[in-house]
Amino acid sequence: MHVLASVVMAAVDKAPLWIPNWGFAVVATLVFLVLGVITWTYRDVANRHAYKAAHSHHDDHEHGSAGHH
Repeated sequence: MHVLASVVMAAVDKAPLWIPNWGFAVVATLVFLVLGVITWTYRDVANRHAYKAAHSHHDDHEHGSAGHH
């Protein structure tokens, strides 16, 4: 066990962290929040596109007939 502790301490001296330990949790939380907001902004997109497609499809049938002109 003493050997493992000395190896860990040697690794800490060679590669110090560039932010404190709690900073990694803050960065990860911020990344997930940003991705969540991006995902949330795309809510209901499929429904909006389905409405436009159904509406334009309906218009094509009305104007495509020779009897209406």
